[in-house]
Amino acid sequence: MDNVFFESGPLPRPGHRVLRSRFYAWRINTRVLAYCGITLVLLIVLATWAMMLGSFRIPFTDVANELLGRNNGTDKYATQVHFIVHTLRLPRVLCAILIGASLAMSGAIFQGLVRNPLVSPDIIGIDSGASAVAVLWIVTRQPASLLPVAAFLGAILTAIAIYILSWKGGISPDRLILVGIGIGAGISAATTFMLVKFPLELARPAEVWTLGSVYGSNWRDVKWLAGGLLIFGTLAVISMWSLRVLQLGDDVSRGLGISLERTRLLIIITGCALAAISVSIAGPIGFVALMIPHVARMIAGPASGSVMVFTALIGGVFLLLADVVGQHYLPVALPVGLVTAGIGAPYFLFLLYRSNVRM
Repeated sequence: MDNVFFESGPLPRPGHRVLRSRFYAWRINTRVLAYCGITLVLLIVLATWAMMLGSFRIPFTDVANELLGRNNGTDKYATQVHFIVHTLRLPRVLCAILIGASLAMSGAIFQGLVRNPLVSPDIIGIDSGASAVAVLWIVTRQPASLLPVAAFLGAILTAIAIYILSWKGGISPDRLILVGIGIGAGISAATTFMLVKFPLELARPAEVWTLGSVYGSNWRDVKWLAGGLLIFGTLAVISMWSLRVLQLGDDVSRGLGISLERTRLLIIITGCALAAISVSIAGPIGFVALMIPHVARMIAGPASGSVMVFTALIGGVFLLLADVVGQHYLPVALPVGLVTAGIGAPYFLFLLYRSNVRM
């Protein structure tokens, strides 16, 4: 939804339609919804293709029948297909989609909040906080089942620290960026110290986790990600109207009756939670939150509720495709975090170059 207004509100722009109820009217961008539909179809095809690949190749029709519940065979082959698809490949595919969607939405929130396309939660330190706590958790041999919870709390605590240290009679976007970068650098140094200090047999699993991967994903991870995305993804879509108002400046926002700090805090919590949920499951996966919102705006236009949904779908497509490439189409299997970094680093330099040109 791009906006909510009473029936006496403005006429829809070209490409928009208005759905009216007794009390409210919703303006819908039909062009963006068409993009969402096309991307969703692409995502379904890509997910099915991803489950075909591996040392045990499964034909497209067998994967589709398994997903649709039509694989009723009792022979050895049918049993193998059921186990491989439902236990091994489908959770990984769903985790990649959900993580990509969460990171993309989080990046869109932070870029809109600070009005800077070069900002993302991994750049301002949110991912670093989750990584530090997760590394500490692993090297001190704490229960592995609680690792996602520990990483999530690390991201949230880091976000709280950034918010408090950025406060000076209010939150300035520029101050938020600088404080986040500083805190992220300090936390990254602490993480490196732990990896060097502890014995290799303890530090090695932690170092692998910091690369970012969806390897070993299970249905518990899928439920955790789906629940978080349902709650905070919905909040992200709802908050788009307030975010667009904040982009007009503080004076205009106050004139429209927006409570600046309360609204900013709610938006920051939503963006941090989306990033924290993803990092808690897969580790820090860089550049997804930076690239995808920018690509979505180039295709669909300025931030809105429908564009946020489109951003999430593109994020899912991108991360799933990156995982497939890293797993099957490189000389050695690589974690998805290394693949996104290899793509994202040149893109970041390109964005930086364009920003310098404009300045």
